[in-house]
Amino acid sequence: MTELVEHGELFIGGEFAEPLGDEVIEVVSPHTEQVIGRVPHASRADVDRAVAAARTAFDDGPWPRLPLAERIAAVGRIKDAIAVRHEELARVISSQNGSPYSWSVLAQALGALMVWDAHLAIARDFPYEESRDGALGPLLVRREPVGVVAAVVPWNVPQFTAAAKLAPALLAGCTAVLKPSPESPLDSWLLAGIARDAGLPEGVLSVLPAGREVSEYLVGHPGVDKVSFTGSVAVGKRVMEVASRRLARLTLELGGKSAAVILPDADLESAVAGIVPAAWMNNGQACVAQTRVLVPRSRYGEFAEALTAAASALVVGDPLDPATQVGPLVARRQRRRTLDYIDSGLREGAKLLTGGGRPAGLEHGWYVEPTLFGEVDNSMRIAREEIFGPVVCLLPYGDEDEAARIADDSDYGLSGSVWTGDVERGIGFARRIRTGSYSVNTFGLDMLGPFGGYKNSGVGREMGPEGYGAYLEHKTIHLPAGHRGDGGN
Repeated sequence: MTELVEHGELFIGGEFAEPLGDEVIEVVSPHTEQVIGRVPHASRADVDRAVAAARTAFDDGPWPRLPLAERIAAVGRIKDAIAVRHEELARVISSQNGSPYSWSVLAQALGALMVWDAHLAIARDFPYEESRDGALGPLLVRREPVGVVAAVVPWNVPQFTAAAKLAPALLAGCTAVLKPSPESPLDSWLLAGIARDAGLPEGVLSVLPAGREVSEYLVGHPGVDKVSFTGSVAVGKRVMEVASRRLARLTLELGGKSAAVILPDADLESAVAGIVPAAWMNNGQACVAQTRVLVPRSRYGEFAEALTAAASALVVGDPLDPATQVGPLVARRQRRRTLDYIDSGLREGAKLLTGGGRPAGLEHGWYVEPTLFGEVDNSMRIAREEIFGPVVCLLPYGDEDEAARIADDSDYGLSGSVWTGDVERGIGFARRIRTGSYSVNTFGLDMLGPFGGYKNSGVGREMGPEGYGAYLEHKTIHLPAGHRGDGGN
């Protein structure tokens, strides 16, 4: 994106409309440090208008009452349009948050497409009603849409996280207000136009980019029934506090400090090939990134050497260059924060194996070299706190029990992986770790499985039937003896 992109309207209730406030968000390229876009900053009055439209659409409109097949058809049109425009979405996202374009195509755009597609499959076969034999008589158990949803998404994977919230919400019959981050709002205009063209009824979807104060107003709005938030632990705790005042339903997908555990029998080449993209994905700005790598002391030297060479060889540069593997961080503050953590690691005695500063030849932009620390102790800040930058720690361990203890010795529990020559051994190790998702000799996130975290990594689950069910309430209908419900949808 070289031309300045300017949007003067907000997407409220299915149509583009003039904002009620006069604040503007300036979107800055993390590569050039120049302004590349301007969009309206939603005001509290805009939130009131969007929530009122969503409330009316849910309480009195057709969307929750449509046959499931009609909602599936409308959401399917959104999915199909994303498929057609996925490269455009990827370019916009890379321009505003620095994701390498190749990664944006696969994870930001096609990943979001897979989320929409998975929820379409789940919705078709979901048990919305079932008959049960109760203790006192027959029961009909229904699952009904939860209501108006506030979907608050972060800047690092904006389309993926929007899909994880909007796809199940819309298919379940909810209405929604999407709140993009002020760092990455431009792709949400593309999504809004796609949703409008898909023919969603009036009031079903609004898109309101805004900062923290207006976001908190949305989360606490009395017209909102459920809040789904992805972001940092600190903000997630605040979201929970505000939403709890109304007992709003809540899903929180928060941070991580995930450990990739290399067992002594692991193959060096395949383990390194799998861990490197999992550790430095999206410039290290991913909640599931494998930022702690646990290495047996018996093989520490060879793995440290191989990982250092692999990290040093990563191509750093313009996020829109298809050859780039690591781009700039999203904002100046994020670069400063990452460099502060690197200084902290050096002060605490970790050994810098590679990286640690600005890449050669990149005088502008919020760049930090892919950085690898060795001889890290799990008590150090760089091992305990989520850096959200391209910094990875190597931690030596003795036996398998110690590896499990170190992996679990964290306030987080979002993801993790184990690398071994024996898959069954890896499965056994995976069962020991308190984390929401785990991989054996691979790394990934499957849209048909539940995703979320233990401990400070969140509350509830997204994706899979479990994530879909989070947008439905349960109702029990007691029936007279001898009567059977039809168990229909």
